[in-house]
Amino acid sequence: MNTFEKLERLTELAKKDETLRKALLKTRENEEPILSFCALAREAGVGLYPGELLAVGEEYSDNQCKSTNGGNPTPYDSFNDAYEIFLASVRI
Repeated sequence: MNTFEKLERLTELAKKDETLRKALLKTRENEEPILSFCALAREAGVGLYPGELLAVGEEYSDNQCKSTNGGNPTPYDSFNDAYEIFLASVRI
C-alpha cells in the first residue's frame, strides 16, 4: 500500500470513528505532531511512518515537475504538506 492509499484508509477510519478523528486533529498540539500522528495511524492499523509522510509531498511535486513539457526549470520552493492536507480533509 503506498502512502496515498494509507492516507485514504486513515481518512475512512477517521470519518467513521469520532474519537480517532479528534485524536488525529489534536496531534497539532503535540511537541512532535508528525510522530504522534503516525503513532495514532499505526494504532489504528495503518502502517504510516514520518519519513514517508514527509516524502509524499516532495514526490508529488517532483512528479508534477517531471510531467511539464521539457521539465520544470524552476523547482518548487516548498512541497505539499500531506499532514496538514489530511487534517483539513477530516475537519468537520
